[in-house]
Amino acid sequence: VQLVESGGDFVQPGGSLRLSCAASGFNIRDYHMTWFRKRPGKEREFVAAIGNFGVATRHVDSVRGRFTISRENSQNTVYLDMNSLKPEDTAIYYCNRARRWSEIATTESYASWGPGTQVTVSS
Repeated sequence: VQLVESGGDFVQPGGSLRLSCAASGFNIRDYHMTWFRKRPGKEREFVAAIGNFGVATRHVDSVRGRFTISRENSQNTVYLDMNSLKPEDTAIYYCNRARRWSEIATTESYASWGPGTQVTVSS
C-alpha cells in the first residue's frame, strides 16, 4: 500500500497549484480519501475529504472556496486544487485514506503517513 503525493512547489501569494496523490496496492474507490497538512510549528491538520463515490466532500473553513478536492477512481488518484494561495497555506501536504466518514478529520485515525509534498507560498 502506497500513497505518493506530488505537485508541491514554491508559489507567490494569490497563485495556484494542483496536488496529486497516486495510490498503489489498493483501490481508492473502496475508501474515502483525505488531504492533511502540517504547517511549520503546528500539528498536522485536516484540510479536505472526498467520499469514495466522489459525491460527498468536506473542506476545512480556512480553505473552503479556495481549495477543491477531487478524485479519479479510474486513475487511482486524488487531487487537491489550490487557488488564491496565502502564506499561511505553506505546509507539507499529505493524502490518506479512511474507511469511515466519521473519522476523516481525526489525525489519530490514520496508521501511517507518506512523505508528503511541500507547498511554499511567499513573495
